[in-house]
Amino acid sequence: EMMARRSLAFWLMSEDLPDPNNRITLAEDGSIILSYRENNTQAHERLKEKTKELMNHQRKCDIHGSSCHIGVFASNIHVSQKIPAAGVAHQNGTLRFGSDAQTSVLNLDCRTHDVKNLYVVDGSFFPSSSALNPGLTIMANALRVGDHLLARMS
Repeated sequence: EMMARRSLAFWLMSEDLPDPNNRITLAEDGSIILSYRENNTQAHERLKEKTKELMNHQRKCDIHGSSCHIGVFASNIHVSQKIPAAGVAHQNGTLRFGSDAQTSVLNLDCRTHDVKNLYVVDGSFFPSSSALNPGLTIMANALRVGDHLLARMS
């Protein structure tokens, strides 16, 4: 509790860029195979370094011009490790959409290329996920697909 009262946590997230080799498949025995390779790591490292730089700048005291007890981040800055794949929060891109059935599962209206009456309106259609919560975009896309379905049924 004493540590918590004197701690300030930041969580830095950056986007995984679309990679056609990152995928989830099933083995013959039905077990799940996750094929994932990190990417966009240079941008994440730049974000991490810039954040540390800004935090260290806050350690400077306006009166003394150096690190002292007055700065917001007067104590040492600790940067922890990355969150593993098991700790993800925005599972997107498992049924990405596109105009080419060879590189996407859904068409641009979020209908599967091979089943004419199956639409998917969760986060699967995204090719990747940014660091921001995708909930509102998922809802907006579901409304867009709903409008498409209404027009199609009219």
